Amino acid sequence: MDKKVSIAVIKRLPRYYRFLGDLLDDGITRISSKELSEKMNVTASQIRQDLNNFGCFGQQGYGYNVELLFEEIKEILGLNKTYNLVILGAGNIGQALLNYVKFEKRGFKFIGIFDINPNVVGTKIRDLEVKHIKELESFTKENNVDIAVLAVPVANANELYKNVVSYGIKGVWNFSNTELEKENGVIVENVHLTDSLMTLAYKFNSNNYLDN
Repeated sequence: MDKKVSIAVIKRLPRYYRFLGDLLDDGITRISSKELSEKMNVTASQIRQDLNNFGCFGQQGYGYNVELLFEEIKEILGLNKTYNLVILGAGNIGQALLNYVKFEKRGFKFIGIFDINPNVVGTKIRDLEVKHIKELESFTKENNVDIAVLAVPVANANELYKNVVSYGIKGVWNFSNTELEKENGVIVENVHLTDSLMTLAYKFNSNNYLDN
């Protein structure tokens, strides 16, 4: 698709996908944009505008076929295939991510976890043995790794990131609390856990906040 889609729309797609999945679980087969807007607290106009970026999915007088729209958004998000992930850093964040089973239900499969701590290397987390970070290059050559999850301290993040790029891994999910610069051909998603909490603090204390 050649049309440029704003990052704001892209960030709303997973939320649509999640709500539609809940509707399917409840046995709901069709829904109007108005009904969907009431459930998601997003205007019906916004929903129609967002979805129109990708095609015409609704029918006037009928609304949306929930299963069809769910599958369409699944394809748009690239969730109709499996991604192999490795976690770099077996600390609290790394272990929490590995133990969150819903990732696998969405097509994200953890195939390796790495660390440098001798007290951790060799132990098992959810049937995956923690390997030493020195084994990452050979592991990457022997396995199809799509995404590396950086769950390491800031001091180690940039060097490890450069190694990951040199090994040919094209996706990086970064939890190291530092902004990593994008390399050619590499997609980086920087996650700052405190940002969400600070946003909550603003909403909590601001009279100017409008929930939309």
